[in-house]
This record gives sequence, C-alpha cells and structure tokens, in this order.
Amino acid sequence: MPTAALPHAYPFRFVDAVVEERDADFSRGTVRARISANARGAMGEKWQSPLLYAEAIAQAALLLEGGDANLARAGFLAGIEGFAAERPPLAGETLEISVRLATHFGAIFRFDGEVRSGEEVLARGSVLVRKGMASEAPVPSERPA
Repeated sequence: MPTAALPHAYPFRFVDAVVEERDADFSRGTVRARISANARGAMGEKWQSPLLYAEAIAQAALLLEGGDANLARAGFLAGIEGFAAERPPLAGETLEISVRLATHFGAIFRFDGEVRSGEEVLARGSVLVRKGMASEAPVPSERPA
C-alpha cells in the first residue's frame, strides 16, 4: 500500500509501506520504515529523539487504517503511554513497526506498537490518537475497551 495518501510529507514522513495488512479486528499489522540520514528525524547518523518512535507508530496505525489523509487531518497524536526506547535507529536501517488497536473510547484510540530492526526490539509503547469529533469518530473494530 503506498503512503501517498498520508498527510505527512518529507521530511516528517517515517513510514514507507505496509508489510502485513491489518487483520479484521486490527489485532496486528506491520509497516516498514527506512531511516535516511537526510530526513528531519535524523539529520545525521541517527534519530535525534526517541519521541519519533511514537510518531512512527501513529503514522503506521494511520497507514494500516488505509492512509486516509482527511481522517488524519481531523485528528492528532494525543498522548504516549508506557514508552521505552532501547536505542535510536541508525541511518540505513530498515525498521518494522508492528501495531495493534488496543482499545478505544469515543474518539480516543490506543494503539500498541513495537519497533524492530531485524530481531532487535528498538522501542515499544502505546500512542493515544484523537480522531475528529467524538460523534464522527470512525470505529475500526468493536474490540471492547
């Protein structure tokens, strides 16, 4: 699935392509991200902040939901929970970002994510995403909160 529909543009677009489509209840899905030395996140040999992992997980969730740019423009990254980063990714690395919908309440959705480089886990944690107005928020699954 191409990332053309995402509202994120170079140099702030971190995800490249879907590796594994999400399943029906969004209990899994995987996206690929290639780390470039000239992207804003790196501007050198590695990412400058571990918080970029949270943004990459949020972008991966959006791409797995179909990359709807209008949906993304109506929402925003609202929070980060239980995040741990082992090390920053290095320029030239290809990351796999696994994401699942953990729960939702109205317009707030929590996605759990894990970022790997090969077999090495680089980061894991949850992002909270606010989607549009509470009465308009699309529900990607009916997983209990």
